Amino acid sequence: MPRTQRNVLGQVLTPCSLDPMTGFYRTGCCETGEEDEGRHLICAILTAEFLQFSKSRGNDLTTPRPQWGFPGLKAGDQWCLCALRWKEALDAGLAPLVVLESTHHNVLQYVTMEDLHRHAAHRPGGVVS
Repeated sequence: MPRTQRNVLGQVLTPCSLDPMTGFYRTGCCETGEEDEGRHLICAILTAEFLQFSKSRGNDLTTPRPQWGFPGLKAGDQWCLCALRWKEALDAGLAPLVVLESTHHNVLQYVTMEDLHRHAAHRPGGVVS
């Protein structure tokens, strides 16, 4: 697993989701490394509209894939999304909300902090992002 990684706020990256278990490395965090070609950097709160959008682009996130340990996702789940898919959804007006504390700082190579702030979610029971 990669060394301690930072979020877009410059703090230690916090978990995105443990149920369902997310992240390229399935640690619950949107950590990244050389193996992560898709750059699963954005911790997003999924919406039905985004899930349909992703499926229409060839990435069906709703269908369980037990052979890969993938439960299938639903609206309201938090998940580490590929940076460019989120940007594509942003450009289409369908970007889901983002948990800044759990979004990897490398995403700033693909999207702006302003776009992330405009789509920032309040963490349940936590601080305002």
